Amino acid sequence: MPRPEYLLATLLLAAAVLATGCSRLTFIKPSAARGSSEQVAPTYDVSGKGKGRRNNDAGSVRVHLLRGEQALQAGRPAEAEAEARKALRIDDRNELVHTLMALSLERQGKAADAGRHYALATEVAPGSGAAANNYGAWLCLNGRAPESLAWFDRALADRGYPTPASALANAGACAVQGGQPGRAERDLRNALGLDPVNAVALEALARHLHDQGEYFEARAFSQRRLDAAPATPAALLLASQIEEKLGDKAAAARYVQRLRTEFPHAQTALPGDSSSR
Repeated sequence: MPRPEYLLATLLLAAAVLATGCSRLTFIKPSAARGSSEQVAPTYDVSGKGKGRRNNDAGSVRVHLLRGEQALQAGRPAEAEAEARKALRIDDRNELVHTLMALSLERQGKAADAGRHYALATEVAPGSGAAANNYGAWLCLNGRAPESLAWFDRALADRGYPTPASALANAGACAVQGGQPGRAERDLRNALGLDPVNAVALEALARHLHDQGEYFEARAFSQRRLDAAPATPAALLLASQIEEKLGDKAAAARYVQRLRTEFPHAQTALPGDSSSR
């Protein structure tokens, strides 16, 4: 299924594949350049109205966030973690700092530690839709899909949350994983009503419809998913499985060939394989 998506200074979103590998979740990245996360006001003062130590501390935090963003973008998560730790020593009540720390730790495979900082971000910014969305995505990614749904609801309750389609897509994808088909279809279709090319929602809805035996409609959403964003092993495998169910062996084989060609090292069980590659 899903996981966090990142993009820094100028970015807002990024994604990563869940352990099950079926769809993707959207995480919100901090943006020190904008001074906010998903344009949510930061918890420190960078307006210039303050004076003295507080203003200097805010500037220092912002420098560490920018450096951490740059390191994460460059594929150096340990360096990003070091910058986040420096920022935490200045301000441990900052949503952006905890989010950067969580992203850095997650990139290093430290899921439990990352989850603690995603949770802390929700504590220091309880009204932040971005923080709620991120923690929900982490919960879903780590085998706690039913628990994650309440956090997506909290994200949607934030009237200033600028990307409700992301939270709806995440909620729907996690509802699929958590065995709640009714909620899954409702949230995924609502997400697509807001963002018709949301890759998370398209792939999760294709998976949901496949699981419900609605193969023709699943094919339509699978094709839209592959048109909307770069292919992933999970998306290609799902497309192949749908074509198999529809009896189009040639189309299924084409997707399998794409998977083998584009992702030769993917550990994915393909139709006709006796074991995972």
